[in-house]
Amino acid sequence: MEVRARAPGKIILVGEHAVVHGSAAVAAAIDLYTTSSLSLLHEGEDGGAGAVELDLRDSALVFSWPCSSLRRALGEVSGKAGAPTPCSPDELAAIAKLMEGQEIPEAKIWLSAGLSAFLYLYTSILGCRPGKVVVTSDLPIGAGLGSSAAFCVSMSGALLTAAGTVGVGGGSGVEEWELFGKDDLELVNQWAFQGEKIIHGKPSGIDNSVSTFGSMIKFKKGELTNLKSRNPVKMLITDTRVGRNTKALVAGVSERASRHPDAMASVFHAVNSISEELSSIVELAAEDEIAITSKEDKLAELMEMNQGLLQCMGVSHSSIETVLQTTLKYSLVSKLTGAGGGGCVLTLIPTLSANIVLEKVATELESHGFRCFKVEVGGRGLQVCRG
Repeated sequence: MEVRARAPGKIILVGEHAVVHGSAAVAAAIDLYTTSSLSLLHEGEDGGAGAVELDLRDSALVFSWPCSSLRRALGEVSGKAGAPTPCSPDELAAIAKLMEGQEIPEAKIWLSAGLSAFLYLYTSILGCRPGKVVVTSDLPIGAGLGSSAAFCVSMSGALLTAAGTVGVGGGSGVEEWELFGKDDLELVNQWAFQGEKIIHGKPSGIDNSVSTFGSMIKFKKGELTNLKSRNPVKMLITDTRVGRNTKALVAGVSERASRHPDAMASVFHAVNSISEELSSIVELAAEDEIAITSKEDKLAELMEMNQGLLQCMGVSHSSIETVLQTTLKYSLVSKLTGAGGGGCVLTLIPTLSANIVLEKVATELESHGFRCFKVEVGGRGLQVCRG
């Protein structure tokens, strides 16, 4: 049996950086997916004593661990059907030893954290049973679009489905993407969060929650509120291909806040107001063209104001400003998403003129060496297909 699970990436619509200082922020799923395809094997079916194989198709890299090596390092793990327990220091040390025999290109040494998360999830859920997982993704890595969370969510979904721990309806007998129930999604999200902790140390849990449940989420001071987007929202995501140091950017905002506490408190308060207002607007249903245009105009204004406040925080970049200036020529509004300092930029695409301007603006942005993705925002979360 093959199980395929796909999980979306995410964007921060409004509120990045200010959320660290107590303001609300809004994140949303996008229709760029990471897909994990799992095939379970019987002992000896692969021509040997059995192994666990991970094929990262986009990177053209394959990693394999003999089941005997996994048992020696981790013991006779039998797999768990319920809620996860955090990866212990001893387990992490054992997984680190298992990584020593893998040939990871020096330019992709960052993959080691993802491989460690994979081994934890696979062995914790399925034990040391032989199997092969193929991972493909639409998402650029390290661009602030939640690629690691989509990896952990899709992987957890596939593994838990194969284990029989979570399930979906019988379907029509035709291969199709199906949705999990709420309780199963909660369980998948818990496992995915443990994977994210191995990769990032102390993640907020926002990325994996958006990837699991889809739609939009407002978060403030650790509390998550699901939002229901009543109308499709289309965006152009521009990946500037400029790397950024998230920790340094976050620290820079905090340092600016300590130097100018009153002024920055006003900035954070303004961002909170923008996030709260946007949360209300996205849940309003627009039934006709006039209402749709009015709703999108309000969203554009809020995005534009938030970008101005992000510039006040000092997290913009020349590449981001190039995107802003380019899209402004087409009367489109853009803002950075995530940490800033490079990374990705969002451009709101009006529903009634999407096809007219989209190709032109994307072509011009790509002439600067950027990469563009047209996405729909606030769509489905984790989905599974069995075949």
